[in-house]
Amino acid sequence: KVGRVFTGWVQRSLQSTQAATASQNTCAADDNKATSPVPKDCPVCSYNEWDPLEEVIVGRAENACVPPFSVEVKANTYEKYWGFYQKFGGQSFPKDHVKKAISEIEEMCNILKREGVIVKRPDPIDWSVKYKTPDFESTGMYAAMPRDILLVVGNEIIEAPMAWRARFFEYRAYRRIIKDYFNSGAKWTTAPKPTMADELYDQDYPIRSVEDRHKLAAQGKFVTTEFEPCFDAADFIRAGRDIFVQRSQVTNYMGIEWMRRHLAPDYRVHIISFKDPNPMHIDATFNIIGPGLVLSNPDRPCHQIELFKKAGWTVIRPPVPLIPDDHPLWMSSKWLSMNVLMLDEKRVMVDANETSIQKMFENLGISTIKVNIRHANSLGGGFHCWTCDIRRRGTLQSYFD
Repeated sequence: KVGRVFTGWVQRSLQSTQAATASQNTCAADDNKATSPVPKDCPVCSYNEWDPLEEVIVGRAENACVPPFSVEVKANTYEKYWGFYQKFGGQSFPKDHVKKAISEIEEMCNILKREGVIVKRPDPIDWSVKYKTPDFESTGMYAAMPRDILLVVGNEIIEAPMAWRARFFEYRAYRRIIKDYFNSGAKWTTAPKPTMADELYDQDYPIRSVEDRHKLAAQGKFVTTEFEPCFDAADFIRAGRDIFVQRSQVTNYMGIEWMRRHLAPDYRVHIISFKDPNPMHIDATFNIIGPGLVLSNPDRPCHQIELFKKAGWTVIRPPVPLIPDDHPLWMSSKWLSMNVLMLDEKRVMVDANETSIQKMFENLGISTIKVNIRHANSLGGGFHCWTCDIRRRGTLQSYFD
């Protein structure tokens, strides 16, 4: 009996060892597969805002919904539109307006393709669906502005956590594209998703006028707190090894610090600030368009501008926008005129109606590709906002030493 027990124990031990060895071998094979080097033909590679553009994501206006009028939306919109948000929050933006915006962006995509650029689009989603987490409930907004949610640094795509509750699930529209890029060798990082609990927002943020905004911004007070990291990708702008960011209504210091640690030591993240009553997204305030060349909004001067001048940068003040006062801009200012997309150092996509800034670029020796996206502007963005450059033909360099 003892012999039979001993023999059975040996057999079971041997079977267990063989199974463990087989499992280890399988895992080893999987590890080798998972850690294979990034292919040289990886489709994702972009270090700045001006190298020759080869591939881009362009957003969609389809199914765009007005976000509910929550405290963070109030802090980022102009008081003349607050009644619009209170009335239509959770419903579609005006359908005729959206239809015209869709047509404009389709034409923009066609022009990009004619210029030799590969264009990818996010998936259409029903943004009117109400969702609920343990901390809040909301409806969605749109997938119109990939620049807000995606930041490409080298061969890495970083998904921003966002700060508006209406944009919590916006990443879903881009997942199919990003998985394709990942399967082709790109790095894919998702920043920590905030809970967006009430503690992330100053529930008593005292804004009643533009003057209130100026005072609060000057004091460094924003609607987002430091409860947890949050940021929109559009508050960052790239210049090779140096990436510039602003603390804004949607990007807090914890979010900036997460990015700084994540990108170190290969990249340096610099905080810059502006005289801006409503800081949200840097690219209609400070838009880098070439090596050592930046458009700086004259209405929102940069407090650290001498840093750029001492480094030999050329700082250009773009002309006053020509967009009429009666054109609806529900989530942005007229300065979308400087929110341009560089196709390379000598080609820029610019609004067909903004003849003053066209002349400015031509005086700089930069040819203009004119596209009318006036109705698309109303949804909150210009050419830079409506796009996320996935691949530019260039190498990582330092332009700020």
